[in-house]
Amino acid sequence: MAQPKEAALAAQSARAWPFEEARRLVKRLENLRDGGAKPVVFETGYGPSGLPHIGTFGEVARTSMVRHAFEVLTGGRRKTRLVCFSDDMDGLRKVPDNVPNRDMLAAYIGKPLTSVPDPFSNEYPSFAAHNNARLRRFLDRFGFDYEFLSATECYKGGTFDASLMRMLEAYDEVMDIILPTLGPERRATYSPFLPISPTSGQVLQVPMLERHPKRGTVVYVDPDSGRKVETLVTGGRVKCQWKADWAMRWTALEVDYEMCGKDLIDSVTLSSRICRALGGTPPENFIYELFLDEAGGKISKSKGNGLTVDEWLTYASPESLALFMYQKPKAAKKLYFDVIPKAVDEYLGYLAKYPAEDAQAKYDNPVWHIHAGAPPHADLPISFALLLNLVSVSNAEDKATLWGFIRKYAPQATPEKHPLLDQLVGYALCYYHDFVKPAKTYRLPTEPEREALAALADALGKASPGANAEALQNIVYEAGKTHGFADKLRLWFGAIYEVLLGQSQGPRFGGFVELYGVDNTRALIHRALKGELVRSRPAS
Repeated sequence: MAQPKEAALAAQSARAWPFEEARRLVKRLENLRDGGAKPVVFETGYGPSGLPHIGTFGEVARTSMVRHAFEVLTGGRRKTRLVCFSDDMDGLRKVPDNVPNRDMLAAYIGKPLTSVPDPFSNEYPSFAAHNNARLRRFLDRFGFDYEFLSATECYKGGTFDASLMRMLEAYDEVMDIILPTLGPERRATYSPFLPISPTSGQVLQVPMLERHPKRGTVVYVDPDSGRKVETLVTGGRVKCQWKADWAMRWTALEVDYEMCGKDLIDSVTLSSRICRALGGTPPENFIYELFLDEAGGKISKSKGNGLTVDEWLTYASPESLALFMYQKPKAAKKLYFDVIPKAVDEYLGYLAKYPAEDAQAKYDNPVWHIHAGAPPHADLPISFALLLNLVSVSNAEDKATLWGFIRKYAPQATPEKHPLLDQLVGYALCYYHDFVKPAKTYRLPTEPEREALAALADALGKASPGANAEALQNIVYEAGKTHGFADKLRLWFGAIYEVLLGQSQGPRFGGFVELYGVDNTRALIHRALKGELVRSRPAS
């Protein structure tokens, strides 16, 4: 890395979006003139009404990147906190589609998520506790530095009491902010406070009949008993409606920075106004685009569409997932299995470039942000896409088979010396067998393609022993050019992939031949020309 002075100057001018966000936060703190004693609070929010999805992880990963950029930009002069907040006191609105024992859950509609039994097992005291544990398990696995806060614990433990009392005092002002945004029917029953029924335990959406700021209480009619109930707004006896709750939380925790999806733009606006009504200062907000499933629909915890964290990690590293989150956060992106190989190879490409870059380029390289300024060294001459294709044509079922081919390409390579490559080998085997193999569709070559492929096999047989990837790639080019594909090289390579690999695209073929071996590649071509690959294609 550069010398301290040079590095500081490079950080000040870094163009990467986490640094841009960090500079906005620095300006906010200068305007607040808070003296620098209070830790700078970064918050992420999560609703545990369904299983955590990758979007939740992405919010924590991106916020962590901004936090680290801020710490570098300010030279570590300000303490920071990252709070991962779970809104687990929210009432269960509907039964998620992707959980067991759905009939059992239906009996708990309207009750706080921490009062709903765990439908998966008896391991956790509630549905919320189960989902919170799954989220924390992954965040811990990735090594995030965060504090986990539960809404239930904050409400019941008194963390929010002062802000709840302020909400009661500013009740009319808060109502004036919210009511114009609601329809007539909703306006008739709206209150920023949602009492917890002493009889049913449900989170009640009922109007407040009376308010007593000095006593710290509200009065409402309990729908189960039909009686008036006076309750304190503190101690976990009420929770707040969503927009009021967000504002109250910002105020109580003194949040300085929070991200959210573009579907919450209106909520940010209203919650910011409420936060000011409570005497707080709304945080800096970063609005990101939503993740979409393969069909272009928004991913949902309750539907279970899109990818889960565990699914991604079956086929690729956490770092590749972090890169996917880092790239273009303000652009909508489809989140499904086909994006994984590209993310893996892009991560490896950025990692390979990093050591030779100057200080400015290092700060703008995604791996600097993924690894909090300390990317690991990696020497990986083999791409993930190439490994996938090697698995495909070698019919490898285990790591040992793949390593046999890798050692021909790189004799000194071993799983012990190259643990990252060994990880990629494992990921490639899993991804190929689950996604590539079932989708393979080989075809027979056309007559022009047959002639060109036969010529390619002959030319490879005359290649110099030990010919490298570039020399082999030139042989592939020449075979196509001299057999009718001079002006149609894209069609030539498309034919190679479809006839030999059973897919529409593939790796740089010279590199593949070098890794798979000239003799093996020639044998593969001969099998294709005999129609053996079409006959042996895997069942879908």
